[in-house]
Amino acid sequence: MKAKWVGVLLSLVLGVMLVGCGETEKSYTDQGMDALEALDFATANTLFESALAAGEDAQLAYRGQGMALLGLDQYQQAQTAFENALAQSKGRVRKIEYDISYYLAVAQVKGGQLREAYDTYTAIIGMNERDAKAYYLRGKVSLAMDDLGAALLDFDQAVVLAPTDYDTYILICKDLTNAGYESEGLAYIQRAKNTDYRKSEYQMGVFHYYAGEYEDARTCFENSRGKKDSKDLITYLGKTYEALGDLNYATSLYTDYLTEHPDEAELYVLLGRVKMQLQDYEGALSAFDAGIATGDVTYMQSLKFDEIVAYEYLLDFKKAAVLMQEYLNEYPNDETAKREYDFLKTR
Repeated sequence: MKAKWVGVLLSLVLGVMLVGCGETEKSYTDQGMDALEALDFATANTLFESALAAGEDAQLAYRGQGMALLGLDQYQQAQTAFENALAQSKGRVRKIEYDISYYLAVAQVKGGQLREAYDTYTAIIGMNERDAKAYYLRGKVSLAMDDLGAALLDFDQAVVLAPTDYDTYILICKDLTNAGYESEGLAYIQRAKNTDYRKSEYQMGVFHYYAGEYEDARTCFENSRGKKDSKDLITYLGKTYEALGDLNYATSLYTDYLTEHPDEAELYVLLGRVKMQLQDYEGALSAFDAGIATGDVTYMQSLKFDEIVAYEYLLDFKKAAVLMQEYLNEYPNDETAKREYDFLKTR
């Protein structure tokens, strides 16, 4: 018995020594952030709950929990978590409150609470009246609420505050075009082209592309090519050749780039869709499967849906139905997929 207790005491002493040497166990909050980084949202949520129960920093724990719930598509619960995080601020406005407010707005938009999201972006602007991103996002919310006038006011302010952020002009153009306001969207592209600030030939090619000036876009993109072309350049160049009707050359651009960069999931989406247009459904399926194998969550939903479509064109409706059921388990809010599944169940 004496030897046993000596062993126990030695273990305890060694444990204390290890902690003293810096080998401390991670907090629940830190473990939760690791789980978020690994995209294990369910585990992350559990760890943040443990952090709260253990009395760890409540603001950080609620913030992390909100992020985990966003990943689980539990938008109302995520909103509550972010509101709880903001409630810990005690009237202070620091970078973390600013950060949490952005996450709160995302939860509100995804949860369909557009008026609340509008108010949250207004609060963010109150923290920093020169935040161009907040103006753009508030304008996007106004557009979703069918308030074109308010949207344009915020879009205008966004480009005034960040006149050389050309991506914002393009995002505004896309948003307006998708909402049915194509001429208003193109006006922002023209506005970007006419700014006095310096623009590269590549950037001018992007503007020409969105303006529908594909011959000019091709010239700019081809002139921008070098020994090592970027993914963005190949993407735009390929899409330009698609618009010009040269699908085979677009295919070769995507294929050549993927040979050197096999993990670029977006290029597999583009390659597969071009092959679908060429009625090469086997080739399209191979491209989508290769894209899925990259594990890139950004394009995973598109790749999985397109994979199902490819099986449909191959008349393998049984396989398509099985995959669609799995898809809907993962993306239950996709109304288009639900209708497609109803069709597949009749085949």
